[in-house]
Amino acid sequence: MEQKILLLQIAGLGYNFLRNNLDDQRLYDLDIKPMQGVFPGLTCVVQATMRTASLPAQHGIVGNGFFFKDQWKPLFWEQSVRLIQRPLIWENFRSHGGRVAQMFIQQSLGPGSDVFLSPAPIHKHRGGIIMNCISEPSHISVRLEKELKGTFPLHHYWGPFASRRSSRWIVKAIMNVMENERPDLLYAYLPHLDYALQRYGPDSTVSKKAFVEVYSLVGELLRAAQKEKYRVILFGDYPVTPANTVVFPNIVLKKAGLLKTRSVQGMQYPDFYTSAAFSVVDHQVAHVYVFNQNLIEEVRSLLGKMPHVDTILDGATKAEAGVDHTRSGELILVAKQGAWFDYRWWTEVKEAPEYAFHVDIHNKPGYDPCELFWGWPPFISQNPSRIKGTHGRVDENEPIFYVSDRELPGNPVTLMDLSLSIKSLLDVRVNLEEKLHPLPCE
Repeated sequence: MEQKILLLQIAGLGYNFLRNNLDDQRLYDLDIKPMQGVFPGLTCVVQATMRTASLPAQHGIVGNGFFFKDQWKPLFWEQSVRLIQRPLIWENFRSHGGRVAQMFIQQSLGPGSDVFLSPAPIHKHRGGIIMNCISEPSHISVRLEKELKGTFPLHHYWGPFASRRSSRWIVKAIMNVMENERPDLLYAYLPHLDYALQRYGPDSTVSKKAFVEVYSLVGELLRAAQKEKYRVILFGDYPVTPANTVVFPNIVLKKAGLLKTRSVQGMQYPDFYTSAAFSVVDHQVAHVYVFNQNLIEEVRSLLGKMPHVDTILDGATKAEAGVDHTRSGELILVAKQGAWFDYRWWTEVKEAPEYAFHVDIHNKPGYDPCELFWGWPPFISQNPSRIKGTHGRVDENEPIFYVSDRELPGNPVTLMDLSLSIKSLLDVRVNLEEKLHPLPCE
C-alpha cells in the first residue's frame, strides 16, 4: 500500500492562537489552512466527527458526557467505541487489510481499530490509584512501560499536576508504535496545551510557553514520521478563548425547585429520580434535560433570564446546529463569548459533595475545570473564577486549522470535510490494491 498516515490532533490549538504565536506563519514549512469546527467544540464530539465524517445528530456523541437515560444519570468520559453510532471512516479500508491505530482517543476501546492505547488506571479501595494503560494488542502497553522507562504519567494528563510530561510520553509512544506496529493510519492526540489555555487563558505567557513546548514535540514527530515513511496530517480541534464569567444553571434550577437534592451528612447530592430538570454542563455548552415535558417552556424561560446565556437550542434549532439526537438535552444552552457553565448546584462550600474536592471525572455529573487547580486545604480548588480559558462555541472569527505535508483531496473547509478527505485517501489505497492484486476469477 502507499505511504502510511499519521493523523495528529492538538488539543485546544485554534487557528488564531497558532498564527499569533508563529514568526513565519507556517508550521515547519507547512501551510496552515483554516477550517470551521464542529459544534459543540468539545474533545469527544470532535473525535467522533473526525472518525465518522458525520455530525453529533448522527454519531450520537453530543458532548464529553451526557445523560444516560437507561441508567438515569449523567456519565462523562465513557470509553467504549460502541457509543459511536455511525460507521468509522476506515471500516472499508480495514476490511481490505488496512491496519488502523488509535492512541489516547476517546471512545476508542473495542473493535473499532487494530491497535489502541488508552489510560486505564485502577482505583484502589483504600485510596490511591495504580497508573496503567490498556492496549490492543495487550503486549504494547507492557512494552511501552518497559522501553519508555515507566507507565503513562496519568497525574500529568489531567488534574493540578497536568503538564507537558503527558504529551512527552505520548510522543515517545507514537514513535514507538510507528516503528514497531507500523499501522497504515495512526490517529493520536496531544493534550497539554489545552491545560495551560484553560488555566491561564490564551494571552498568558504560560500558554505561550506551552505552545513552544508543543511545537517542539510536533517537530520531533514530523522527523520521526519522515524516517518511518509516514505522511502527516495535523489539526487543531477547537480554539480556547478568554474566560471571565461563570454561569451556574443548576443553582437556578435548584432554587426553582426543579432540581432536587438529598442531604448526606450535610452534603448535597443530586436526586435525578425525583428532579424535574438537570443541566449537564460542558465548558460553554449545557445540555438541559427536562424530565417532565410539560415543564420545558418553564425551564426555558427560567434559564433564559440568566445573564451570559447567548442561545437556547430546542428541537428545530438543535437540528440546524447538527445536535438533534436522543442523547441531547431537551434544551441546549450556549454561553456568550467569555462565559462558561459550571456544574455546581450548591452555594455553600460545606454543602459540596465529597467528590467536589477531588479529581473525579467519572462521578461528577458535569465537567469541572477547577480540577486543574489546587485549593486550600490541599484539595481541588472550589473557585471557578480561576479559570481563564474556555471553549465549546463555534464562531466564524475563531476557526480551527489543519496542515498536511501533501495536498488533500477536496480542499477541506470544515472538520467534516477533513474527515472525508482522509476517508478518500484510504479508499484510494483500497482501489489501488484491488487493481494491483485483483481477486481471482471463479
